[in-house]
Amino acid sequence: MNTSRDLKKELRAAALARRDALDAAWRVDVGQRLAAHADALAPSPSSGGVVSGFWPMRSEMDVRPLMTALAARGARIALPAILDKTTIVFREYLPDAAMIDMGFGTMGPDEEAPVLDPDVMLVPLAAFDARGHRIGYGAGYYDRAIARFKAKGRRPRLIGIAFDCQQVEHVPDEAHDQPLSEILTEAGLRRFDGV
Repeated sequence: MNTSRDLKKELRAAALARRDALDAAWRVDVGQRLAAHADALAPSPSSGGVVSGFWPMRSEMDVRPLMTALAARGARIALPAILDKTTIVFREYLPDAAMIDMGFGTMGPDEEAPVLDPDVMLVPLAAFDARGHRIGYGAGYYDRAIARFKAKGRRPRLIGIAFDCQQVEHVPDEAHDQPLSEILTEAGLRRFDGV
């Protein structure tokens, strides 16, 4: 009998294979076009105005143009920094600041950068379903970080970033999963019902 973990592993592998098969030039173009959504995603300055993005790895959607557009609208940008096998924090990203290897093929600000709590989180993922449930890369960093924010009384706006081909019929639910409120793909921004 397949467990939820086994099913997620199969769904992750299939969705990532579909993503990897996308034309590289088209993926770059889509990443550029995401910047057009900056007005809809920018947090109000009164909320603190912090958006966590991510440095793309492998065939992930490149959100750097979107992060640049959000910064131009006054948002402070943060990127994940891996502290240990279970914990990430979000360090402020400034275009001219030093970046270090965070492992897994991604980069982030060094330990000199301030740690920020995001108001809006652009969440990378391997697969998602129509309910807003996501499959990450298997380490659980984002689920734990989001749970930590909620425990502190913070409710960041959670926006998954993916290509449409990463959608699956159903993501198996687990108790620790943190559903997304929205998804941004090449088809645009859409909100999930009930989240």
